[in-house]
Amino acid sequence: MFSTGAWSVVYANDAVTGELKWKYDPKVPREKAYYLCCDAVNRGVAAWEGKLYLGTLDGRLIALDAKNGTVIWETMTVDNFKAYSITGAPRIIKDKVIIGNGGADFGVRGYVSAYDVNNGEMIWRFFTVPGNPEDGFENDAMKMAAETWKGSEWWEAGGGGTVWDSMAYDPDLDLLYIGTGNGSPWNYKTRSPGGGDNLFVSSIVALKPDTGEYVWHYQTTPGDNWDYTATQHIILADITIDGNLRKVLMQAPKNGFFYVIDRTNGEFLSAENYVKVTWASKVNPETGRPEKIDLGDYETSLKLVFPGALGGHNWMPMSYSPETGLVYIPAQELYMPFAKDNNYEYDKGGWNTAGDITVLAPPKNLLQLSLLVRSVRGRLSAWDPVQQKEVWKQYLTLPWNGGVLSTSGNLVFQGTSDGELVAYDAQTGEKKWSKDLKTGIVAAPITYSIDGKQYVTVVAGYGGVFALQAGLPPKNSGGPINARIVTFSLDGETELPQRPVNINMPEPPPPIKDQASIARGEDLYHWECHMCHGAGAMGGGVIADLRFMTKRRMRNLWKLPLAGFTQKKVWLVLLDD
Repeated sequence: MFSTGAWSVVYANDAVTGELKWKYDPKVPREKAYYLCCDAVNRGVAAWEGKLYLGTLDGRLIALDAKNGTVIWETMTVDNFKAYSITGAPRIIKDKVIIGNGGADFGVRGYVSAYDVNNGEMIWRFFTVPGNPEDGFENDAMKMAAETWKGSEWWEAGGGGTVWDSMAYDPDLDLLYIGTGNGSPWNYKTRSPGGGDNLFVSSIVALKPDTGEYVWHYQTTPGDNWDYTATQHIILADITIDGNLRKVLMQAPKNGFFYVIDRTNGEFLSAENYVKVTWASKVNPETGRPEKIDLGDYETSLKLVFPGALGGHNWMPMSYSPETGLVYIPAQELYMPFAKDNNYEYDKGGWNTAGDITVLAPPKNLLQLSLLVRSVRGRLSAWDPVQQKEVWKQYLTLPWNGGVLSTSGNLVFQGTSDGELVAYDAQTGEKKWSKDLKTGIVAAPITYSIDGKQYVTVVAGYGGVFALQAGLPPKNSGGPINARIVTFSLDGETELPQRPVNINMPEPPPPIKDQASIARGEDLYHWECHMCHGAGAMGGGVIADLRFMTKRRMRNLWKLPLAGFTQKKVWLVLLDD
């Protein structure tokens, strides 16, 4: 079996014994972390005819020999002078490897590309948002999209719309479906003050996989204002609606609505909210467009918006069971304060939201922080896509739980933030079995059979953007890195080792400045550092948690203001553990 870990490292293990066969490290420069929104993560490889295909954090696409991990070919898919990254898995269609990228939060222009599986030569590229009209448009789709951007020179800030995760392919229709990300910057009225839908931001787009030619699109969040990506898992299924068998595409994107779309032509069929939504009252059943309301408009005042930027559902895969007809969504009940940044200026290579990030600073009072933790939670939701309603649910302690596996044996498996792998009855939601894996879980389990014996395996280990949110993740997901691949069978007898003991956190040094200077420093930290090292300097991902710095590193910290905030690499050199 093949898996990936932090920093785009690939592991090959014996699927029966777990023995490590080989490991490949692409040696991603650690300073790349500054240009990542959400931890040094990777979402997998593609396997095809004896080769593995890997996208790396620094934008490379690499073909490996599956037998030994040696490099067959390698190509750079992005402009390294811009803040692109790759965290998603490639897809293989015919003789092409398809790869997107991330970076919309940093002001890049999104696209998806196809490369020859044998030699890495690029075959086609489809941009998801238009560039500078004076340079001409790559195709008619970009010319059409440009009509939906108004009142600004949007191309200077990239526009966003990156394809950083979900894709799907229908071989009968020969259509590739891609989900696109948020606008850049986030703030719609800064990005496009003259209005417009801003195509193809927050959209599902169908392409011809041989040429990259545009076929159709459906936009889940026109004029996205909240980082509501449509990059979440796309499921293709044939289901009966009003007595007719329909070829549908289903998605539960960040914006809180569950969509059923005709995948042959992009026709909107239905949508209902699967979590609390305060930015729109509904999706109009006639037009397929959300009806936005003032509760989501933060142009003149701070607004608490449901769902927050982490979404009602993020990248963790949902699953569909043809046996039950239900979709199982790793949903989360999260909100977020949004406020406009009245002093925003585009920062090439920097964090570009046009929102006031300092409103994300956590409360310092421990009681208030505890109440904040208790105000959010996760939910495994069994959703009927025909009736557009929830059939059963299981509440979970926190958001950011694992992806879902549904089996023909009437079981649904999911891992949780606090480290429990659980099996539920797919029809009723009754809890059937669980096991403490002693570390948080965000990946989806898989099942496979070798020599007539069935296994269930999950890559366990915590990380991602929620791990960086002010100590909100469970305590037993922090501390020493405790990532592992865990495999189960009906006759398995091995016991997991105990959780590693947490490292004692050193006492912080006494403050050496006045309160006004400290407050200014806190603001600067949240503008420049918190997406790597955590809100309130409470980390939890792969990148160093600053609260555990040694005295020597603490002394180095004081050099940072002298180095200047524009010298990004200095931060990483001084603080890298």
